[in-house]
Amino acid sequence: MYLFLLVLTITTAAGFQGWRTLFNNFSVEVVGINGQQMGILQSIREIPGFLALLVIYLLFLISEHRLAALSVIFLGVGVGLTGLLPSFAGLIFTTLLMSFGFHYYETLNQSLTLQYFDYSTAPIVLGRLRAVYSATNIAIGVVIFILAKFLNYTQMFICMGGLVVVGGLWAIIQDPSDKNLPVQHKKMILRSRYWLFYALTFMAGARRQIFMAFAVFLLVKRFNFTVQEVTVLFIINNVLNYFASPLIGKAINRFGERKVLSLEYLALIFIFLTYAFTESKWVAGIMYILDFIFFNFSIAIKSYFQKIAHPKDIGPSMAVGFTINHIVAVIVPVVGGILWMTDYRIPFFMGAGMSIVSLILVQFIKNGAMVP
Repeated sequence: MYLFLLVLTITTAAGFQGWRTLFNNFSVEVVGINGQQMGILQSIREIPGFLALLVIYLLFLISEHRLAALSVIFLGVGVGLTGLLPSFAGLIFTTLLMSFGFHYYETLNQSLTLQYFDYSTAPIVLGRLRAVYSATNIAIGVVIFILAKFLNYTQMFICMGGLVVVGGLWAIIQDPSDKNLPVQHKKMILRSRYWLFYALTFMAGARRQIFMAFAVFLLVKRFNFTVQEVTVLFIINNVLNYFASPLIGKAINRFGERKVLSLEYLALIFIFLTYAFTESKWVAGIMYILDFIFFNFSIAIKSYFQKIAHPKDIGPSMAVGFTINHIVAVIVPVVGGILWMTDYRIPFFMGAGMSIVSLILVQFIKNGAMVP
């Protein structure tokens, strides 16, 4: 299972990082979208995450590992078609297709990891997979930086998408499953004792959308970052995260989820406020790098849930968690995009406020369990 998830993580990283690196510049330079349209696109991108709950019912028809492989294939097709449909409507269609693949794979990836690895091993595995994800992002960033001089956007999207499809086709004929593991519930699971996991997941989804929808858009729209400069930032991010992600997993085991998440949310308050007030291109770029690093601390939410969850609840709960994560995520980019048109700083004030709420919530975690 580790090898299976490793290959699909590399494949998914290649596709999503390639798409994300090119998307903002392609949208602005070729399609010519504005801030409000970007907000709409980012909200549409999160609809499949909101519908991640449907994964539970798809498992009646197909096994978890094969659905994971099929999801990666959808991701690749969506990425490959992006450059072929250079219009706002085209971006809506390809973003939806890509996003269904990405979000469904991420749901199943988390489920399989928490099922197949124990309490102390799971944070390490999650950290290692994040490190491999980052290493792949570095490679893709270097490739795009070079290819941008020779290929147009359409050709680069096709190359990235084709690579992902090949990885998904390999995975769909593999069988890494263990028949001795507890059979997962194939129904929606909502339990009151998981309330803190739901609340932290909800806030993380809302806050993350500020980062995903507006951080790079800020760099491109306000500070005129080129596609090469955005790619350099991605490479720096992933070099740092290659080394940092395994350390985060170890830190969770050593210090506990409460301290790790508290550090994340304190840092994010500062980062979002700096986004709002800085006039420096390079300060904004540094904040983006820090933002990217602290994003990986969110694996502590998953390891916390593993410690309080019944083993049979993990699969459906990951699907429910993804849906909860995307309830506000569908709304935030649209609202943020409208507010951006009034003052670009407002979405980042929203992000700081969300981080404060998360910081308060995380104080209810104590030694991997909720405070009585």
